[in-house]
Amino acid sequence: MSEACSFQLATAVPPRRFHQTQAAGLARSLLRADDLVSSAIGDFFPRAGVDFRSSVLLLQDHRDDPGSELRQDFYLPATECNLHGPTTEARLRAFFTHAPGLAHEAAAKALALSGTPVRSCTHLITVSCTGTGAPGVEFTLIESLGLRPDIARTNIGFMGCHGAINGLRVAQAFAADPDVRVLLVCVELCTLHFPYARDVGTIVTNALFADGAAAAVIQRAPVGRMRLVRTGSSVLPDSARDMTWTVGDHGFVMTLSKRVPELIQSHLRAWLEGWLAESELELGQIRGWAVHPGGPKILDAVTHALELPETALAASHEVLREHGNMSSPTVMFILARLEATSPTLRGPVVALAFGPGLVVEAALVQFA
Repeated sequence: MSEACSFQLATAVPPRRFHQTQAAGLARSLLRADDLVSSAIGDFFPRAGVDFRSSVLLLQDHRDDPGSELRQDFYLPATECNLHGPTTEARLRAFFTHAPGLAHEAAAKALALSGTPVRSCTHLITVSCTGTGAPGVEFTLIESLGLRPDIARTNIGFMGCHGAINGLRVAQAFAADPDVRVLLVCVELCTLHFPYARDVGTIVTNALFADGAAAAVIQRAPVGRMRLVRTGSSVLPDSARDMTWTVGDHGFVMTLSKRVPELIQSHLRAWLEGWLAESELELGQIRGWAVHPGGPKILDAVTHALELPETALAASHEVLREHGNMSSPTVMFILARLEATSPTLRGPVVALAFGPGLVVEAALVQFA
């Protein structure tokens, strides 16, 4: 088992934000929604648990006037000649235009908050499932932050919403060496992959996803209130087709079946109790929860499966409401929210995220 390591978090979102009512209007416009599709949008968007989201594509901030029309000039309404929106090539070109700056902002904040000299970082881990290419964001970070050219680079790609926990796992392994300082950066631009399909599953995903980045400095020596004790992973049975994330000709395509909450509710508790027992812990001893908000039904499934108080996942609901689902950085936003809003929180905290597979990833974090 890897040694526990300390870490300091920071987050960043694009400066332009929009209200969920504006997102619904944009979806109707782009999909040229008929009465049935428009009704589905009107049904699902208000129930997504989201008030605001951010996108690198916005030209102005729409927070102050939820009734104003939202414009994202990257997209065009669906027509016979343009049924699916921009090509994957165009979407990835936009990723490499916008992602480096957002990743830099989160990373620079983490370095400053931790008091870590830039040139002392020995390892750089980048996480993303919404952009892929080589050289990637890690190269732009080396230049923009002034990282040393011999820094060891690792990229964790296409793992979906639990990518940050996989990043923490790799960082913890590197940090077994007390001379190592790891910079972990997660950046996702989910709004680049707005799908034009008109099925219910696609409408649900369009109601949730947003852009964001998070970063952490991780090392053996104390660097913040949080210490990563261990991580765990479990593939849920008979679930390979219930959550997928694939490359299509017109963006990356997500499928999410109605069975996902049921699978979580059926299988999470038994595995998690066994995993915690390996650390001589029980569910009742966990002082805080950072559960990735794949959507309100996911959070409800976790609450019911673990028989948690209604307020246990308040930080997860708050991040979903204020930022939407930003994929991999989101669980780090929730940990940062717990750190900022619960100064008296002490003891073990569990972070959980669910991704394609269907796989549950967990991190045991000790708050000091």
